[in-house]
Amino acid sequence: MDPAGSRHTAATWIGNTVSDGFNQGQPGVRPPRHASLRTPPVTFAHRGARAHAPENTIESFELAVRLGASGLESDVFVTADGIPVLDHGGEFGPRFRRRPIKELRREQLPGHVPSLGELYEAIGTAFDLSLDVKDAAAFDATVAAARAVGAESMLWLCHPDIDQLVRWRTQTDAKLVNSPGRKKIDEGVERRSARLAQLGIDALNRPGNDWNAGQVALVHRFDLMALGWDAQQHRQITALIDMGIDGLYSDHVDRMSECMAQFF
Repeated sequence: MDPAGSRHTAATWIGNTVSDGFNQGQPGVRPPRHASLRTPPVTFAHRGARAHAPENTIESFELAVRLGASGLESDVFVTADGIPVLDHGGEFGPRFRRRPIKELRREQLPGHVPSLGELYEAIGTAFDLSLDVKDAAAFDATVAAARAVGAESMLWLCHPDIDQLVRWRTQTDAKLVNSPGRKKIDEGVERRSARLAQLGIDALNRPGNDWNAGQVALVHRFDLMALGWDAQQHRQITALIDMGIDGLYSDHVDRMSECMAQFF
């Protein structure tokens, strides 16, 4: 059997099974121990449902929605002819001759790489969309594509550079997210949160394992949202929801949906 066909069949079965189960509207078991600013928190499918389908493809994003994700996540780059596209690595071509997306026209990219416009065309706009803006030059085209379909307010634009986020603040109504990666926050979470709030940034995004309930509450004091990424296991996902996290990112959308059903 063709492996790709097998994977597609498995993804279809998972989508049918989980979406059928969660469409029954089963009541949550209990409320989270700590309140979030977003109720319920956003469940972002990291590069789509990449645990069950090829990442950053329309297939993966469609499956994520079927599995119950309320948000999607990807990385955005802009092509040489100004088209925002969704990919993680940002380079294509033969080994030792790979070229960045910004040097390639849209038609030079592999067929599986979707544009932002194609994502909206395939899935609509009724979902939160978190994008790591890997190339700052992609900002204008990204916001324009979202505005064209009335989805700018559903965008979460992530970047590690606070100064870059500040430059964007006056140009968009999208939510802006400071995402420092795995780097230690030298000034501490409290000072970082106070600075972000003063600058009009909306959220702080950290690895899920770096959060605890006290830090989430601290961030909330500044009316700043707390986001946790790389939440892969049931115990970790449940703990983040209990902490009052406002959004979480996982490869395993089925697990996020199962955990959310315990609360909402």
